Amino acid sequence: MSHHYHRYGIVTVTNLIEAQTRQAVRAEAERLLGEHSERRDLRLETTGFTRRSMSVVPSEKIANNSELVTSTYANPSLLGALQTIAGEKLHPCPKADEEFLITRQEQRGDTHGWHWGDFSFALIWVLVAPPIDVGGLLQCVPHTSWDKTTPRINNYLAENPINTYHFGSGDVYFLRTDTTLHRTIPLREDATRIILNMTWAGDRDLTRNFDADDRWWDNADVSAASAIKE
Repeated sequence: MSHHYHRYGIVTVTNLIEAQTRQAVRAEAERLLGEHSERRDLRLETTGFTRRSMSVVPSEKIANNSELVTSTYANPSLLGALQTIAGEKLHPCPKADEEFLITRQEQRGDTHGWHWGDFSFALIWVLVAPPIDVGGLLQCVPHTSWDKTTPRINNYLAENPINTYHFGSGDVYFLRTDTTLHRTIPLREDATRIILNMTWAGDRDLTRNFDADDRWWDNADVSAASAIKE
């Protein structure tokens, strides 16, 4: 698993988590979406104006309203397994607004466009997934880097293979988010894709400055966001 993770920037870890835990997390995410979801439809300048179209539950809403999610995030057995795969220590996310995120894609065209993460590690719980022919698949280009002033996404796509992954409902994967350019393929019809994202930092992240105003999941009116016009 560690070899695959370091080669491709991603590895499936579904079998590390009991089915009843994955089912409980799905029910919790659906509850939180019902009580706290906010819709986002925008493009983000710092990723070359790629699109964000989905409903979200921001991090603080999750942290303040779900003991299940916060206790799972801090579970020593889970954290130990992820650290073994990563080959390094995972630190709690230094920014409260990025520790957790629940997203729900639900309308035709919904997508989480090409992007990277500010922090190194993410555990993605694919709680509900549409059929493979509907979209919502994950695409990745590993071993890339994010320059927010010149993201060069099309250059990376033209110069490197794009790996495409289909995850079913209940799957979980571990992603190296700061060096893996990734997106979800837009939905071709109304359908449901729900994920929970848990984020951790590496040693390298603890002294970095995150001053770009592009935290769209927390605030739809950040300066890097622009409205979708089509």
